[in-house]
Amino acid sequence: MNQYLVATIKPWNIKIFDSRTNDFPGAWTIVTDPVKLNTAIVQKLKPRYIFFPHWSWIVPAAILEAVECVCFHMTDVPYGRGGTPLQNLIERGHTQTMLTALKMTEKLDSGPVYLKRPLSLAGTAQEIFERASKLAFDMIEEIVKTEPKASPQVGKPVVFKRHTEAQSRLPSNENIEKLYDHIRMHDAETYKRAFIEIDSYHIELHDAQISGDTIMAKAVLRLKGEKND
Repeated sequence: MNQYLVATIKPWNIKIFDSRTNDFPGAWTIVTDPVKLNTAIVQKLKPRYIFFPHWSWIVPAAILEAVECVCFHMTDVPYGRGGTPLQNLIERGHTQTMLTALKMTEKLDSGPVYLKRPLSLAGTAQEIFERASKLAFDMIEEIVKTEPKASPQVGKPVVFKRHTEAQSRLPSNENIEKLYDHIRMHDAETYKRAFIEIDSYHIELHDAQISGDTIMAKAVLRLKGEKND
C-alpha cells in the first residue's frame, strides 16, 4: 500500500484532510508542524508523494530529492510566481485564476506542472481559500489515482512580491471597488485584516458588503498597541 503525506498549516486544509483522505487510496499522514517535516518521517513512511496545500517554510533539498513533492499555487504559472498570490491577483483586478499543482524544486514556484484547474476569486479571502482547499484535494485524489507526468512551465515568468502585514492598512484615494477588494482580500483566519488607524485607535474591518457607492463592514476597535486576542 502506498503511503502519502500532506503538509499544511491552515485549519481549512486540516479539516478537509480529516474528512476526505479516508476515502482516498493508500495510507495518509498529516504534518502541521515544520519541525516534524524532516528526513526521519520521510525515511519511515517512504511516501509516494508529499502534498503541500499550504506551507510557509522552505522544504529541505534532501526531502525534495527523496520524494516527489507537490505544491498548490493560486496562479496560472509562470504568471504569478511568488508570495501572497491571492492578494496580488485581486489587486491587479483578476476575478478568476488557476489553481496549479506543480512539482516542487529548489527554485520557488518554478517546477513542472501536473494539473491546472479554474478557481473563482469571488468573495472573501476565507471563502476563496476554502474553495481552493476543496479543489486542491480533488486534484490530490486525481494525482494519486492517475500519477500524471509533470510538464515544464511555458511562457515568461511574472513574479509577485510577498505582501507584508503593513500592507493590510486601508489605502487612501482609492475608488469604492478597490477599497472593498482590499477589505475582502485580507479577510481570512490567521491573516492580518484590513485596518485603519484614527488617533489612538486601531480599527480592523471584515465581512464587507458593497452596494453602489457604499461599503458596509463589521469593525473591531482597540487602542493602538493592544494585542489581538
